[in-house]
Amino acid sequence: MPVEDNECFSVKPKRRFTTLFEGGIIMRGKILVLLAALAMTVGFGVSVASEQIWKVDFQGDENHNNTYGQNGPRDYTEPGVYWNIFEVAGFSAVGNTNVSTPPTSLKLLDTEGNDHGVTLTLLTDAWGWANEGTLDDLWGDYLIILNAHGAISDPTDWEITGLTPNTQCELTYAHRANIASRGINFVANGVETTVISTSDGYMATALVTTDSSGKIAGTADSDGYNEGCWAGLVIAIIPTARHPQPADGAIIADTWVTLSWTPGSFAVSHDVYLGDNFDDVGDGVADTFRGNQTSTFYVAGFPGFAYPDGLVPGTTYYWRIDEVDDADPDSPWKGDVWSFSIPPKTAYSPDPADGTEIADVNAPILSWTAGFGAKLHTVYFGDDFDTVSNAVSGMPSGLTTYNPGPLELEKVYYWRVDEFDAVETHKGDVWTFTTPGAVGSPQPANGATDVAMAAVLSWTAADNAASHEVYLGLEKNVVRSADTASPEYKGFKALGAESFDAGLLEPDTTYYWRVDEVSNGNTVKGLVWSFTVGNHLLVDDFESYTDDDPKNQAIWQSWIDGFGIADNGAQVGSLLPPYAEQTIVHSGLQSMPLLYVNEAGVTNSEAALTLTEPRDWTQAGVAELSLWFRGDSANAAEPLYVSAANSAGAPAVVAHNDAAVAASGRWTQWRVPLQAFADQGITLSNVDKLAIGLGSKAGMAAVGGSGTMYIDDIRLYRP
Repeated sequence: MPVEDNECFSVKPKRRFTTLFEGGIIMRGKILVLLAALAMTVGFGVSVASEQIWKVDFQGDENHNNTYGQNGPRDYTEPGVYWNIFEVAGFSAVGNTNVSTPPTSLKLLDTEGNDHGVTLTLLTDAWGWANEGTLDDLWGDYLIILNAHGAISDPTDWEITGLTPNTQCELTYAHRANIASRGINFVANGVETTVISTSDGYMATALVTTDSSGKIAGTADSDGYNEGCWAGLVIAIIPTARHPQPADGAIIADTWVTLSWTPGSFAVSHDVYLGDNFDDVGDGVADTFRGNQTSTFYVAGFPGFAYPDGLVPGTTYYWRIDEVDDADPDSPWKGDVWSFSIPPKTAYSPDPADGTEIADVNAPILSWTAGFGAKLHTVYFGDDFDTVSNAVSGMPSGLTTYNPGPLELEKVYYWRVDEFDAVETHKGDVWTFTTPGAVGSPQPANGATDVAMAAVLSWTAADNAASHEVYLGLEKNVVRSADTASPEYKGFKALGAESFDAGLLEPDTTYYWRVDEVSNGNTVKGLVWSFTVGNHLLVDDFESYTDDDPKNQAIWQSWIDGFGIADNGAQVGSLLPPYAEQTIVHSGLQSMPLLYVNEAGVTNSEAALTLTEPRDWTQAGVAELSLWFRGDSANAAEPLYVSAANSAGAPAVVAHNDAAVAASGRWTQWRVPLQAFADQGITLSNVDKLAIGLGSKAGMAAVGGSGTMYIDDIRLYRP
């Protein structure tokens, strides 16, 4: 089966093992494997309190790129949406050939491959293509349904059955055409929706109520022959409010706002929460509860409403809608916390961004977003922080750009913009940037959050640097002004040693650091960078591995798999570079692909890492091992386990409590109490090896078979 990722199904060559198939489509006689999409969370069936989402994806290129253009259902971001693969025996489309005689049904399975009785049925003919001729270039490798043979007078009839009866659903239709302005007219339980395509695809949404049997019956009617298709469908039954307006994270350039939303499927009324503190709104405390109402909009910032004196510039507001039906025992359905911001009266969003490098030193242009209500802007610029910060006079301008003239290489510059709104002047922050050749590329990245408590800082040396001076502290201005006599000074580093082990840092704390470059007796002060520490120790995030196996940097050279081991069916990484997975990732840029083949007498597959750091699993009060994994519905349901071992003695094995979790097609966090290893005799203060595997070592029933798992973000957490 194809390999599933966050947005596409793709096939990558595997190192040392033979791939199951090549290409993006499998033909088994006249049975086409149709790639489709489905998501469902919380529950299925007739429970009105459950969130249910189905996605049907009828087309895509080899990597599922541009399947619907930029605005199609692949951008549909309801939480809990996952993609799946499933076979449809009714379709026999090969080349420009009509599909089999209707009715043709498509069962919508969940991500575990379970059938809950939800079915899409085509009741009349539709055309299909699969991997044939010139249509490959237009449509890609997968089946396309072109409804109604392109005839307006002959619509395709379809129906969805098995949904919750008498329940409002949100239907999102996707249409794709190679000619702009082609359209499809959809009718579903009497609700008409027209989708007009661009050459990149388009979509439209309608609210439709199922009938008393849980059915939606509809038609799809195209206005173009061979030039438009029904590309996809999303069916959503969601009890929570969604689609906030303004959009989550929006910036509102006014002191009042009208909030609106799409109601949950079962809502009779709505509890409204609004405030300027995320936690308070999330918890519904203090005065954030604004009342219960039946309308789906709420006004703030006027007399007689919340914030009667107006919303405050420079403030982020948070809001939440809980959906209520007093007759339902599952009510209320708590909503997500959304936000919007009123821009500050000071300048913001500098370009270049604060703390970054500017590329053009010959004709640089600095720009920013004007503060709320600003009429004039005064720019201060220089290579000394204090001079720029303390400047009091300058030439106002009506422009939001500034040309400082040619800049020197390997230099740090500072600038500030004051805003005048016809009443008063609002002093801006001091921003900074470097020019090429200066010290840069900090790791952790400037502004990074959730950094491991045991942090090693690194950077790229300036072009002419001979050595480095490192500063680290808790206050930005103190670190900026520190010198070699200050406690923030952490010492000298020779050229070629561009890293500093900061040791064990305090959790949930922001640190500031600076690297000065020394050359020919002169010191060039560096930028002040920051990062915020989380509450974990990092075991492996898979970001450091490269494709340079001669230097022992490949992922399979650290995570030792079953290559050359008769009773171990594991393979880590791809056969060819890139060895680490770079598309299916939980965070960052890479994850570990773990192929398991428990067949032909092999009953277990395992990959093991010999630890360098952290070996002490008691430091900093850590109490849990955490890892993220993702499988695929095509995987054999082999039990997943993790083991820890000291340098001597037997490893301690902990199995996941779901023996079929390898078939789950979504990223899942697994947290294992460290006490579970200690109870099996492991000395946690000196752990030597960590292993991840699937099969008989889990101590659970193993049926055998193969599949691919993806592992990411292995950490040790404080409780």
